[in-house]
Amino acid sequence: MKNNTDKPSKPINPEGNDMELYLDSVKLKEVEAVQKLGFVYGLTTTPTFLHRDGITDVDNTLVKLSKMVNILQVEALGDSAELIKDEAQRLVDLGLDKSKTVFKIPISMEGARACKLLVDDGFMVNLHLVYSLQQAYIAFSAGATYVCPLVGRLQDQGHDALGLIADCVEAVNHYGYASKVMFSSVRHPEHVKNALNLGAHACTIPWKVLQQLPNNHFTSIGTQQFEAHTFLMNKTVKEVIRPFRATISFEKTVLEALVLMTQSSLGAITVLGEQGNIHRIFTDGDLRRLLEVEREAVLQKKLSSLPSNTPTCIDQESTVYEASELFKTKKLDNIIVTRDGQPIGMIDIQDIQK
Repeated sequence: MKNNTDKPSKPINPEGNDMELYLDSVKLKEVEAVQKLGFVYGLTTTPTFLHRDGITDVDNTLVKLSKMVNILQVEALGDSAELIKDEAQRLVDLGLDKSKTVFKIPISMEGARACKLLVDDGFMVNLHLVYSLQQAYIAFSAGATYVCPLVGRLQDQGHDALGLIADCVEAVNHYGYASKVMFSSVRHPEHVKNALNLGAHACTIPWKVLQQLPNNHFTSIGTQQFEAHTFLMNKTVKEVIRPFRATISFEKTVLEALVLMTQSSLGAITVLGEQGNIHRIFTDGDLRRLLEVEREAVLQKKLSSLPSNTPTCIDQESTVYEASELFKTKKLDNIIVTRDGQPIGMIDIQDIQK
């Protein structure tokens, strides 16, 4: 065995099994959320969790949880091996499925003896609250299904918890013990990385930590980019234009145009000529320039007195990507949308910024 002061190696699981993922909780909402994922192996519980959550009907709660998950790990306590075995049998008689239940027993000589009695009788056992390799050795020898060091608690006390996990995994792999090393007392996502690197056979994780595992800042950025590009390529202009028909006759005044621009939340409006043709586009930039020269008098000025221009238009069947290219190349904020050459609305640069 290596000295715990050495840097932990990365033991290889000779059977090539996956690391079993357990939720560490008794909260029904968390268990329901995890079950929807479809890939979490099982659920671990503790009397501390039950007490902390104010659960008084423990037996019925455990039976309910057992029907929600694939594998349930529950505590079996007693002052002797016989009493521990009796408690495990009592829980099975209560309604727990023996083939889907792991009975958790604190490591001790009586706990190890109870483990042997139960395993010989076809029960699955987790000898837990393991803080040393010597304790783990007794658990391995007793045939424990799982051996469970508490990493977070050990680290809180200044011990080399990762070294202990590495030694336990190496012992299992070297001697061929049937036990699985369970990495428990997980406090943060780095612990899960540690468990994987060290070759732990199982890891029990609180819901708040489990939720963090898929998250990464760069993944979020990449996803946003992909969504934005998909939006640009798959959406047509008619799907993103404002429902407000941003057009006005050139016989109307600048003030009336300003009112419509405000109502539409657009910074521009399409000015139509006498035949309904596009006379020009009138923008808030045009308004500011006119105000600088003519002051308030410009508000009563007819739009027909303004020179016509040739605004940029785009057909409603064009893609949003094509619109974005027009915005970039022509340095525009608004583009008139047409159908069969006739204006039907307007698209703002903000409409395509996802």
